[in-house]
Amino acid sequence: MTRSDDADAWLTFDGRPIPARRGETVAAALTSAGERRLRASETGTPRGLFCGMGVCQECVVTLDGQLNVRACMTKVTGDHTITRQGVIDPLARPAAPIATDIAAIEGARPDLLVLGGGAAGLSAASVAAEAGLDVLLVDERPMPGGQFYKQPAAPHAGDHHADAQAAGGAALIERARRAGVTILSGAEIWGAFPPLEFGLLHNGTNTILAPKRALVATGAYERGLPFPGWTLPGVMTTGAAQTLWRSYRTLAGKRILIAGNGPLNLQVAVELQRGGAEVVAVAELSAAPSTLAGMRMLAADPALALKGVSYLWALKRAGIALHHGAVIGAVEATGSGLAATLRRLDGGAPGAPLATIEVDVVAVGYGFQPQNEILRALGARHHFDPARHHLVTERDSDGATTVAGLYAAGDCCGLGGAPAAVDEGRIAGAAIAASLGRPLAAPADREIAAARRRLPRHRAFQSALWRAFAAPRLETELAEPDTPICRCEGVRRSDIAAAMSDGAASIGEVKRATRLGMGRCQGRYCAPILASLIATSGGGVPHEFSLFAPRAPVKPVAIADLLAIGARPREPQDR
Repeated sequence: MTRSDDADAWLTFDGRPIPARRGETVAAALTSAGERRLRASETGTPRGLFCGMGVCQECVVTLDGQLNVRACMTKVTGDHTITRQGVIDPLARPAAPIATDIAAIEGARPDLLVLGGGAAGLSAASVAAEAGLDVLLVDERPMPGGQFYKQPAAPHAGDHHADAQAAGGAALIERARRAGVTILSGAEIWGAFPPLEFGLLHNGTNTILAPKRALVATGAYERGLPFPGWTLPGVMTTGAAQTLWRSYRTLAGKRILIAGNGPLNLQVAVELQRGGAEVVAVAELSAAPSTLAGMRMLAADPALALKGVSYLWALKRAGIALHHGAVIGAVEATGSGLAATLRRLDGGAPGAPLATIEVDVVAVGYGFQPQNEILRALGARHHFDPARHHLVTERDSDGATTVAGLYAAGDCCGLGGAPAAVDEGRIAGAAIAASLGRPLAAPADREIAAARRRLPRHRAFQSALWRAFAAPRLETELAEPDTPICRCEGVRRSDIAAAMSDGAASIGEVKRATRLGMGRCQGRYCAPILASLIATSGGGVPHEFSLFAPRAPVKPVAIADLLAIGARPREPQDR
């Protein structure tokens, strides 16, 4: 059956008719049709889908006359006319309707506001709602489930019935709905203001939320590792390629190369190969895991360890080459796709060429960065983990941060993995309920006690996992002088070096000299790299204030929308 046989909508993309299915994203429909070039950057270079989760802002198109629409986050709702977009116009959208009544959105003053619909957010929301709290869960993605528990879109709702990972996510979502949690999908939190107020855009309505308690469970996103060609259409994160397949049954390409560091790449390689793609190779930055590393993982969590082994066996059975100690060196556009060069890792730096491979898509995944902007904006204290090179949110055993009434759970606090996120969410949800006079009774209390017992094992497994995949931390070692480090503004490695040699010694000074971090992704990819470069040049490591200061808007929104804010709540809240 061809795609057009079950299409219930049609897209016209720069005059080309493309069949689509209602409920899938615009990016999925365009990718299925082989359309990877979606816009031109401010420097005129072509860009396409990269992160697949609304972080990078690279996939914006003009949809039915509206500019700056993120293709990866926008559902097909009928027939649409789409055009490739040139320079992004930040003033292109009309104002949203003015929300004069802050209570217009149900749950605008909930007992608990949960930010993020993944493992931690769904778990916390369920427990708190079952205890009797009024819970509002806000999620930016088109549907809940998060990055780990990616759910199939409506056209493919029955496709993953045998997939334990998707089924586990479906169970979390169903529990939250049964508990009475109000879930707003496709909603944008654009600002967070002390002590606990949040700006929300949803369905064209803009309002301020003032919950009694808030839990941030915004997860993580894949970090950027600059190399020549990393901004080309067809180069995307491993997570983006997985989302296209798991949620929309769309392969990112026919021939795919996967490169990076970590177990997600192995899983995605197996899933895409089973889905019909030709995965030509997996380049893994780390050396082959030792027997001791395997034993540590097996001792911490036998089921997860055996699942990892199953991926290795699946790669071998499928004939997919797994290159350890290899890194993506460069990608070039060809007449038919992309030419990717792999290199051996030599002393922590790229060495001799290993192979040059012709592919449609290069999927890269070199680890993750916690999405902690909202926590930092509200003043929650963090510390820098030099082993993992990211900020870790300071919390107590209940998930409470250093800000009164503010809790956090999951990968946004530090990368602990999905099983830990589920139990952290449950513990935080119970603690929040107790803080509002709704302590859990048995058997719910026993569930929380079991979650507390499991957490050390989850964390031990995660620690063993990353020891097994330990590899040199690369920042700009793969980049040439003219390689963009800041994707949005086109700031090259040579531009940063020139600014620093001229005396720019802080991230703010480099930003003012080069415009690095001033684009739509707001420094999410380039700021951690620059912070590391600056710290290394001074003989130290980054710290809590090494990154750009978080500020509203958390994600790009039209100025006209911000002018449409309704009245702020005046009544004192129990915090």
